[in-house]
Amino acid sequence: AFKAAVLIQRWYRRYVARLEMRRRCTWRIFQSIEYACEQDQIKLHNFFSYLMDHFTPSSSKERDFISRMLISGESVKEAELEKYCDYESMEVPDSYAGPRLSFPLLPDHATALLEAFKQKQQLHARYVLNLLHETRKHLKQLPNISHVSTCYSEEVTVCGDLHGQLDDLFLIFYKNGLPSPSKTYVFNGDFVDRGKQSLEILIVLFTFLLVYPNEVHLNRGNHEDHMVNLRYGFTKEVMQKYKVHGRKILKMIQNVFCWLPLATLIDEKVLIIHGGISDTTDLDMLEKIQRHKFISVLRGKKRKESNRNVEIQEINGEDQAQASPAEQDGAASACPQSRSAQAPSMANRLEFSRWVRQTVQEQIERCRRLVDVSESEEEELTYSSLVSMTDLDAPCWTRQEEWKQILDILWSDPMPQEGCRENTVRGGGCYFGPDVTEKILKKYSLQFLIRSHECKQEGYEFCHNRKVLTIFSASNYYEIGSNRGAYVKLGPDLVPHFVQYQANKTAHTLTMTQRQGCPVFSEEGLRGISRVEESAFRALREKLFAHTSALSSAFKAYDKEGTGRITLSNWATAVESVLRLGLPWRMLRPQLVRSAADGTLEYQSWLDDLAMEQRSREHIQSGLLEVIYRNRSNLETIFRIIDRDHSGLISFEEFHQTWKLFSSHMNIELTDDGISDLVRSIDFNKDGNIDFNEFLEAFRLVKQSQ
Repeated sequence: AFKAAVLIQRWYRRYVARLEMRRRCTWRIFQSIEYACEQDQIKLHNFFSYLMDHFTPSSSKERDFISRMLISGESVKEAELEKYCDYESMEVPDSYAGPRLSFPLLPDHATALLEAFKQKQQLHARYVLNLLHETRKHLKQLPNISHVSTCYSEEVTVCGDLHGQLDDLFLIFYKNGLPSPSKTYVFNGDFVDRGKQSLEILIVLFTFLLVYPNEVHLNRGNHEDHMVNLRYGFTKEVMQKYKVHGRKILKMIQNVFCWLPLATLIDEKVLIIHGGISDTTDLDMLEKIQRHKFISVLRGKKRKESNRNVEIQEINGEDQAQASPAEQDGAASACPQSRSAQAPSMANRLEFSRWVRQTVQEQIERCRRLVDVSESEEEELTYSSLVSMTDLDAPCWTRQEEWKQILDILWSDPMPQEGCRENTVRGGGCYFGPDVTEKILKKYSLQFLIRSHECKQEGYEFCHNRKVLTIFSASNYYEIGSNRGAYVKLGPDLVPHFVQYQANKTAHTLTMTQRQGCPVFSEEGLRGISRVEESAFRALREKLFAHTSALSSAFKAYDKEGTGRITLSNWATAVESVLRLGLPWRMLRPQLVRSAADGTLEYQSWLDDLAMEQRSREHIQSGLLEVIYRNRSNLETIFRIIDRDHSGLISFEEFHQTWKLFSSHMNIELTDDGISDLVRSIDFNKDGNIDFNEFLEAFRLVKQSQ
C-alpha cells in the first residue's frame, strides 16, 4: 500500500508538472503573438515617420495630402474643436428610447446608463459628445499626477486593463460596489481596443468621473492613443456604432485621451502607472510636462538625428564651433540658413528664453513652408512645448526628453534581470530590473509600484521582491478560460487585498480539467489539446502560414542535398529564425508537425497542410492568402489613416497620392498612368471609390508585378 501511494504521488506530480508546462507554453504563444503585433505597430509608425522626413512634395496636391494624412492627428484650437463637435445643434428624436443625460450629472444618470448598456441600448450621439465635452473640461483642470488619500474613504480600489470588456466592469461593480464618496476607484488605463464595448466603458467611466470627481481617477494607458486605436479596433467600433457622427466622436475622444492624467499616487507611498518606469524616470518632470501636447505617443518621436542634435545644441546654448565636424555637417544640412545671432548666455534666462522662442518660431515657419501646414496647428508646435514660460527658473527640457518620459511609463515592462534596456519585444518603452525599481522607490520615498499593461493568468502578479504589482482586469483576454481578471483594494495600511473573477458565463461552466485541457487520470487526455491551447495553436499556425515563403527558403537552406526533408532540430531553428517569437519550438513540435519514422520532416508537405487548413476557411488562392495574412493588419491601419472621414472608402485621388508616397520609399516603379490604370482595374463596383478589399487587391497586383 505504501509503495502504491508513492507511485500514485509520483505519477500525479509528473501529471501536474506536464499540465504546468503546457499552460506556460500556451501562455507564451499568446503573448509572443500579441507583442509581435505591437512591434508591427511601432514599425508602421516608423515607416510613416520616415516618409515624413524623406519625401519631398512636388506639388501643392502632394503637400495637402501629406498635411492631411500625416498631421491630421495633431491638436486643433479650442474654438475649432467646439465648432466641429457642436452637439447642441443635434436633434434627439421623440422615438429615441435610450438613456438621456442632463448636466451636471447625478448618480441616477450613471445607474441609468449601466442598466441601458446591460439591455444593449445605445446612447444618442448628442449625449456622447456632450459627455466628452464636459469630461474634457474636467480633465484639463487635473494635474499630471493625481493624489489620492485613504483618509477620506475606507479603501481605494485599483483596476487594470479592461480592453473593451464591459462584462468585466459590470462584475467589478457588482462585487465591489459602485463608485461613491466612500468607494474610491483608480482605473489604470487601456479602457479601449480589442473588446467590442470600448465606447460603453468610456461612457460609464467618464460619467462616474463627473459624478464623483474626487473618488474616480483615470490614468492614461498606451491604448489611449488614436494611432493605436486604428489597428486594434476602437476606431472601427465607433464608426460602426455611430455612422453619422462617428468622426466627430472620434475627434473629441482623441482630444480627451491626451488630457488624461499620467499617474496616481496613493498616500504619497504607492505609485500607479500603466506600464512601468526606466532608469531615467523623473516624477518632477512628469508633473510639469504639458501632457496634452502628446496626442499620440507614437508621433513626434522620429526626427533626423542631425536635427535633434542641432535642437539640443541650441537649447543648451552651445556654439557650433564646439561641435564635431560630423555634427557641423549635419547641422549645415539640417539648417541651411545661417543664424543671425549667436545664442545668448544661459545666465540671462529672460534673454535666452526670447532667443529660444525666436529660434523655434523660425524652424516652425520653415517646416510649415515645407509641408504647407495650416495656421490652425500653430498651437501644437509653439515654444511652450519646449519651455514653460510661466517659470523661467524651471529646467529646460527638450520635447524628446518629455516624450521619452511618457513613452516609458506607458509602454515599459519589468524584467527579473538587473538594469534597464530597450523593450525590443513590444517595440516601445524599456525593460526595467529590480535595481531600477529600488532606485526609484528610494528616490521618491515610495513603498511599491502598481502597474498593468500585461495579461496575467491569475489577474495579478508580484515581482521585484514584491515591490512591483501587475494588475489586469480583463478576464478571458485571449480565450474563454485563458485567464482570470482581478482588482486590488488598499486600505490605510496599504496592504493589498485581491479579488479575482471570470466574467464570461461559459468560463464558469468549464470544469478544472476542461480549463487545463485533459480528463483526469488519462494519458490520452494529456496528449489532447484544450480549448485554450487549441486557440493558441490555431493563432500560431496562422502566423506560420503567413510566412510560408520565408519558411520554405529557410528549410531549403538546411536541405543541402535537395531531399525535401530536414531534421526536427533544423526545423525548430529555421522557424525561429523567420518568426522571431522566442518560443520553445522543440517543446511545441508535437502539436505542430508529424515526423517520419526516421525523425525527419517532409517540409513541403507540412507547408501544404498549413495552406490547406487556411484555404478551407478562407476560400482564397493560397499565394494571395499568405500575403494577406502577413500584411492585413498593417494594410488595414494604413487604409484607416488614409480614410480620414472613416467612411470605409478612399477616393481615387487619395489612392493615387498614397501609392506615389509608398513607391518613393519601396522603390516600386509606378508611373502616374500606371497608378491610374491600377485604380480603375480594382474598382470592381465602379463607384469611383476604393474600399478595403479593393485596396488589398491593389497590394496583391503590385507585389505580383515585382
